[in-house]
Amino acid sequence: MPHTAPGHRLFRQTAGAIGAVALISLGATPAVAADTAPGLVLGEMAPFEGVKPGSTFEVPATFTNTGTEALDKVWLSYTVSHGLNHTDLPSNCTAWKIWGFDEIPVSTQAVCKFDQTVKPGVVYAAESDMRVDALDSALYDTVRVAVTANDNAPGDEASSGPVQGTGPALKLVERPDATPAAPGSAEHEDWDAQTVKVTAANTADFLVTGDRLKGRVGDTVDLKLKFTNAGPGWVYNGTVGIPLTHVLIKMPAGTSVTKGNGYCDKQSSGTYECGISQAWVNEGEGETYTFKLKIDKAVQGAKGSVALEAKSRPFDDNKANDKADITLDVTGGGSTGGSGSTGSTGGSGSTGGAGTTGGSGSTGDSSGGGSATGGTSTTGDSTTGSTGSTTVSGDLASTGSGSTLPVAGAAAAAVGIGTGAVLLVRRRRAAHR
Repeated sequence: MPHTAPGHRLFRQTAGAIGAVALISLGATPAVAADTAPGLVLGEMAPFEGVKPGSTFEVPATFTNTGTEALDKVWLSYTVSHGLNHTDLPSNCTAWKIWGFDEIPVSTQAVCKFDQTVKPGVVYAAESDMRVDALDSALYDTVRVAVTANDNAPGDEASSGPVQGTGPALKLVERPDATPAAPGSAEHEDWDAQTVKVTAANTADFLVTGDRLKGRVGDTVDLKLKFTNAGPGWVYNGTVGIPLTHVLIKMPAGTSVTKGNGYCDKQSSGTYECGISQAWVNEGEGETYTFKLKIDKAVQGAKGSVALEAKSRPFDDNKANDKADITLDVTGGGSTGGSGSTGSTGGSGSTGGAGTTGGSGSTGDSSGGGSATGGTSTTGDSTTGSTGSTTVSGDLASTGSGSTLPVAGAAAAAVGIGTGAVLLVRRRRAAHR
């Protein structure tokens, strides 16, 4: 959650420091003033379990001003993940879609302004709890609630909006039955936030799709394999750097890879492990892995496979589609004399780290943009399945492409440095929110 009005806080701190230096330079000792910082503190919030897709639930939020002076206004904001949406938004609340980036998926943020006096030491709450819809895609979701002493409206991270609420305006009411937060217990000067997990009673079907190949000995054929989340739920593991799943590929006997895929790493001869572009996968989306295979010789009954790794997926109760065949029909006999090496890694991508391979295109609900390089591309409410990598794989080195490979490698390194710089700036920006 963004820190609110950092410029105002910086000005107060800087002004105070300048004033103290000025007094010292005049031989005076600065007086010790009472801490009048708002010190807003949210009450503890419990997670939501077993939420039914298509239902609506309410998010209660209480807070205390632990400072020594009253506030003349506050803001409450509610940020919900892809499987959730705001419903019946009050007229003093405004909503935006928020860009996804790096390992952070797209979200929706509603900010409600309350032009009311907030006294110190008193517990407050909105007179009606914020209502949130659980969509058909809800599964592992979150609601992040924040209370701030400054306007918490998003800046350039907003991809669309604002959309003004049309329901009856909300007011704050005192909660004399609740225990106020202790003075001095605030962790931040003028804001507090909590992220609450929302687990829906839903499933998501991960599946893979194989391919049927046909050609003569010596031909190079295109192989296209798919990983798809058939839904209905989206899946987000919520942990940066932890791959959501891996896809294992075994090439048919008698073939060699001449061009690999950027999301796949070679494990052994003819065997690859592939990752996905993000730490989540939306319903109806996934990855496409493309390779170029040279048919070196005819092998009777040659067959490969594509399969999901043997990893627990409690949300997926359909295991029948976790593996698929790669069939090869070879016309003609003999062999090509063993040409075509499979001794390289077949691509430069990671094996499934979140957002670390070939680009960090964002997926999510209605993002208006975002991009991916060799990964997923976000357009509107859905992310098209990622394409196969165009990276020159190590396997191509055995085909006699000569001195062009070092040049391509240097160019790829330069692009990688630039991408890293962009991601570093994004992560730094996220760290200050």
